[in-house]
Amino acid sequence: MKKVDVIIPAYCPDQKLSLIVDRLNQQTHKPNMIYIVNTKCPQAERRTGEIFSGIGREHDNVKFLEVEEREFDHGGTRDMAVRISKADYVLMMTMDAVPKNRKLIRQLLNAFGEGVAVVYGRQEADKNCRIIERYTRTFNYPDEPSSAIEKAATTNNGIKSIFCSDVCAMYDRKIYDEVGGFPGKTIFNEDEIFAAKALRAGFDVLYEPSAIVIHSHNYTGVQYFKRYFDLGVSQADYAYIFREYHAEDEGVRLVFNTMEYLIHRGQYPEIPRLFWQSGMKYLGMKLGKNYKKLPQSVIDRCTANPGYWKR
Repeated sequence: MKKVDVIIPAYCPDQKLSLIVDRLNQQTHKPNMIYIVNTKCPQAERRTGEIFSGIGREHDNVKFLEVEEREFDHGGTRDMAVRISKADYVLMMTMDAVPKNRKLIRQLLNAFGEGVAVVYGRQEADKNCRIIERYTRTFNYPDEPSSAIEKAATTNNGIKSIFCSDVCAMYDRKIYDEVGGFPGKTIFNEDEIFAAKALRAGFDVLYEPSAIVIHSHNYTGVQYFKRYFDLGVSQADYAYIFREYHAEDEGVRLVFNTMEYLIHRGQYPEIPRLFWQSGMKYLGMKLGKNYKKLPQSVIDRCTANPGYWKR
């Protein structure tokens, strides 16, 4: 049986992390090891310690790794954990993505075939999620296989060709090593950067809608601004990738489709929120792409990852 290890970066986690580990160890294909990579969070050190102690008592296949906040990197930190793993496949998850059922790992594994580098799963919105975010999840993660399942190595559908999310994505370890893994330094988008490298090497990226996690956010406009600023930074740093796999058309399509969805359901009060959030995303992305022209004091106010800039 193929061995699967799970890697979960954590920062000031809550009890949802315990639920995720429980669900993972109830899978029909149980993970060999679960690596929780904790970024030190002094303001929540006691609570984090209690959560980790509880997880450790209940599960003997969990190993805790630790990094300083200034050392955390979306690519480098995950790659460090992959290098420790000895499994055939590595499942990347986040501390707020809960497996919907006991078949998550099995469904991801079953999607692999010859030349498949990574398979990412479907994200469903939490029941308490706002309608705009709920629609965004169905837009990005439909309930049926998308064109990404075609041989993406021979097509270019813009950002959809390299779309991949480490909220729930399983990697073939041999191909991961062959392609070169995640970048050693990136503020965001380590998953899509890897996907682009895999496609260029002749491998494929697949979406498996039957592998489902519950994951969504009710971000404010400011939070979206900061998140998209960091996305813009990563696109600037890896411009050779994102010039080829551009995202602008898909972003515009999402806005108009969401507006039609809201109108069709009579959710007119949500339309101003849609344009406010979309505007903040656009502004954050634009500034992030031009971060090299900004003073550090401005960057510090715009980023969602202040530790990244201290290294």
